[in-house]
Amino acid sequence: MKRKKLLCALAACLLALIPFNAFAAGEDGEYDMAYYGQFAGQNASINVFNWGEYISDGSDGALDVNKAFEELTGIKVNYSTFATNEELYSKLKGGGAQYDVIIPSDYMIARMIAEDMLEELDFESIPAFENIDEQYRNPEYDPENRYSVPYTWGTVGIIYNIGTVEEPVDSWSILWDEQYRGDILMFSNSRDAFGLTQKLLGYSLNTEDHDELRAACEKLKDQKPLVQAYVMDEIFDKMLSGEAAIAPYYAGDYLIMAEDNEDLRFSIPKEGTNLFVDAVCIPKGAAHKAAAELYINFLCEPRVAADNIEYIGYSTPNKAAFELLDEEVQNDPVCYPPPEVLENTEPFLALSPETSLLLDSLWTEVLSTDKGYNKWIMPVFVVVAVGFSIGINLARRYRKKKDSPY
Repeated sequence: MKRKKLLCALAACLLALIPFNAFAAGEDGEYDMAYYGQFAGQNASINVFNWGEYISDGSDGALDVNKAFEELTGIKVNYSTFATNEELYSKLKGGGAQYDVIIPSDYMIARMIAEDMLEELDFESIPAFENIDEQYRNPEYDPENRYSVPYTWGTVGIIYNIGTVEEPVDSWSILWDEQYRGDILMFSNSRDAFGLTQKLLGYSLNTEDHDELRAACEKLKDQKPLVQAYVMDEIFDKMLSGEAAIAPYYAGDYLIMAEDNEDLRFSIPKEGTNLFVDAVCIPKGAAHKAAAELYINFLCEPRVAADNIEYIGYSTPNKAAFELLDEEVQNDPVCYPPPEVLENTEPFLALSPETSLLLDSLWTEVLSTDKGYNKWIMPVFVVVAVGFSIGINLARRYRKKKDSPY
């Protein structure tokens, strides 16, 4: 699994030999500098809001996507990250944050479209969109493809450490297995946590049935005493160090983790899972829309997209980029699962406002339940505290007696 670092090193060597403006536009062509240079000398900037660990940043000799874009266009990229779709939504809905480029997931894009939170894109300003595979155009979350450009896709599965977990991992039920108490990590966002629980219970990821959601809530409450922590990006440190043994997470991140811990494995449960697409959008009222579209186009350039996807480990919807990937990557069943696996997946869709509110309420209920506290913790704490207090008092009495002249 060391292929990424090796390929990144080779890419770095190539970059040192080839002028940048002749590299990423295509295998043979150069960038259209009349297009990419339109903001040169204007001190332009854009604010990009993306998931953590979700862009090639120059580590391990890889392409630094944002730096390359800045050097090519003269547009400064102010880059920050979020951990969940719900965090992104809250920041935008609150109105205090000003972003020009965001990368939400499919169901959140549908919600934002419904709430008029996204700008329509000018696709004449994004010519590299032609590289996006037809099967990822006009998706259910954006039927007319007016608001988004696909960035990555992938699946959710279970990451586990074979040093601790010796049994076959083929069901979401292992996340409720008592023998792994304290070794289990869980998503810290409601949609993913409820989604896998709904699959375990035989429900759709997009159920609007309140009784089914309540059942999933109770199942998550039952799990809480076994959970070490609810995480997103924190999963990297915990799984790499062996601090935890099992966690549901995204296939792309597993591929990155597996390069640094050869004991990690990935499994898609038999009950089925989520197939997601993350896409690039522009928030409503963005101050630098034209520059943002330039950035989106840059992400779609074949060589840029290939280097980027090679680094972050996810699957690409960019057919031209896919053709540039190493054959080993193209044939990786985790990154590009076979048809029989994909047939047992389901995308997240936008839920009704009423169901979204219920889901938020149930998730708060899960996190606030006291089932996560071991019933012996409080009694033991009291005994220890009382014993400690008695010990202190006895020591004081002994000290006073010892120091007394009588």
